[in-house]
Amino acid sequence: PYSLPGPVIEEIRKATVSLAMELQVCGLMNIQFAVKREDGEHKIYVLEVNPRASRTVPFVAKATGFPVAKIATQVMTGKTLDELGIEAAPIPGHVSVKESVFPFRKFAGVDIILGPEMRSTGEVMGSSERFSIAFAKSQLGAGIILPKEGNIFLSVTQRHKEIIKDLAKRLYALGFTLMATEGTAASIEEVGIPVQRVKKIAEGHPNLIDHLIDGEVTLAMNTPNGKGARTDEGKIRAAAVQYGVPCITTIQAAEAAVKAMEALREEEMSVVALQDRA
Repeated sequence: PYSLPGPVIEEIRKATVSLAMELQVCGLMNIQFAVKREDGEHKIYVLEVNPRASRTVPFVAKATGFPVAKIATQVMTGKTLDELGIEAAPIPGHVSVKESVFPFRKFAGVDIILGPEMRSTGEVMGSSERFSIAFAKSQLGAGIILPKEGNIFLSVTQRHKEIIKDLAKRLYALGFTLMATEGTAASIEEVGIPVQRVKKIAEGHPNLIDHLIDGEVTLAMNTPNGKGARTDEGKIRAAAVQYGVPCITTIQAAEAAVKAMEALREEEMSVVALQDRA
């Protein structure tokens, strides 16, 4: 995982081996881990363990060039990893990003904020030597084109106000015009970045939905205070989808998107066959 420190990854590997041995799994096993930073340390939680293959298998196989399903099948039929000549897990020299595909454009007015329920209808993958370019490719595969110019709308919850200041600086340096609701705009102005204040829906016209309808917004970044199609935020996110404006709803994705837009100023995305990466 790109964002996890080495010791955390090693701890996850040890936990995976321990669980496999204890459950006596032969073949493939799917584990969902959650990592949360608490009191300055990374706490690792196991959400569930399934003694079966999952949709992660084809992603891992394509990302590493390692035929995971084939190897697992041979192990299940009695072969050992030593007999198959496998000494260690493959570590690719590039980064691969998996992105989910959602059918939100087919359901007008639906809030796009995600919860625990399954809402995706497919997955795509982007690969590159750089995480930023791999992320940009994954977005393109999911139908999201990160803009190179235009107006970007920012509206974040209170706990993300400090992060949005840095992102606003970087977006402004890239030449974007920034738009924001009052609270977010005030935070951005604290660091000396000009921003156009946008009215909330209840404050009259023109509000953000009017700007979306008029095609004045090329990207929206909105981390939620509230969830649901009836909230102002839900209406804004639904309108962004309806009018074809990419809408980012987590601060982690916002940081990755800004990093990708910076990288795309330095180099263009190139196409490389999976077979050539293996």
